[in-house]
Formats: sequence, C-alpha cells, structure tokens
Amino acid sequence: MELANRSLSSTLGARRSKSSPSHHAVRYSDTSRRPGNMGIVPGPQTCDALKSQYGSGNVACQGVDGGKYSADLFGNFQPKGTYQAAIDEGSRLLKLANSKCPNTKIVAGGYSQGAALMASSISTLSTTVMNQIKGVVLYGYTKNKQNGGRIANFPTEKTKVICELGDLVCDGTLIITIAHLSYLDDVGTAKSFYVDRINNH
Repeated sequence: MELANRSLSSTLGARRSKSSPSHHAVRYSDTSRRPGNMGIVPGPQTCDALKSQYGSGNVACQGVDGGKYSADLFGNFQPKGTYQAAIDEGSRLLKLANSKCPNTKIVAGGYSQGAALMASSISTLSTTVMNQIKGVVLYGYTKNKQNGGRIANFPTEKTKVICELGDLVCDGTLIITIAHLSYLDDVGTAKSFYVDRINNH
C-alpha cells in the first residue's frame, strides 16, 4: 500500500455566534495521492465535525495543494518526512491566517505525511503565530517516534497525537498496516480536543 500522503491545510473559521468578533481557524494536512485537496479521510470528516459544532456558515476548509505540495511517496523519505517546499507552504498559510485575522483562534492538524508537514511548519513559526494556534491534532504521525511524540518548539498541552494500535509509522517505520488506514473512527476524539482548545483557551 502507498504511504504517500496528501497534505492539506484546512482553514476553518468558526464563530460561536455571528455577532462574535472572535474566529477559529484550522490548518489541516491529510493523506496523499487521494482526490481533492483534503483527501478522503480523515480531513473532510474533521472539517465536517467542526462545521457541525460551530455551523457550516462559520467554517471554511482549504487544503495545502498544488505545486508546493506534491504529496508523493518519496516525500516520506525526506529528513523531515516531506519536502521543504511543502513545509514552507504550510508555514506561509499559518502566517497568512495570523496577518489577515490576528484575533482568530487557529487550530491545525494533519494525517500521515501531512502530519509531518504540519508539525515541521508549526515548529518554525514565530512566538506570536504559535500563541495564536490553540491546538493541533496529528493522526498517524510519521515522525512521532523521531520527534518524541510532539512538535518541536510547541507546547505539548496544545498537541494531540492520535496513533492507532498497530500503526507502525508511529513507531518510526514507513511500513503501512491496516491500522494506518483506520483514522476515520478517531475524528470524534479530534473534535473533542479541538472544541476544548477553542472554547477554553
């Protein structure tokens, strides 16, 4: 089976009410070589879960796609688990959210190579942008073991790594098992984490 992942950055703008000045934005990276800029799972379902919480009119999702992120198999073998150009694009999108919407609460996430992309993108950000990011979920994190189950330079309490039992990519390998394809069931866990971080921080 392919390990390649399509990294998506979903931008979710979710307001508690239409009158509230505070927004919540999400950047999300999903598995590669799948249709659409958010793949099949768990990206779209994560977006939908937040839309169900905050209202579809208050949430917008956008993937990291196109020329900057090819989401191919070989990206997994790069030192950071994806190409530097993709990491730079993830960072650019997060900085853009900060510059355009400085009062927005940002949450981020990724799956597989997309998790590696988002983790590396976040680790290079300024303190100002990092402070605006309230929570990050990494599904099937391909750099989980190498990075000690965290995002470098980023608070662990803001990070949730979700690794299915038997998903060997979380143990520092690039071996794909059925467990690596089973993250749809974890969207509810991710949603709960995001909602707590958005509402309480």
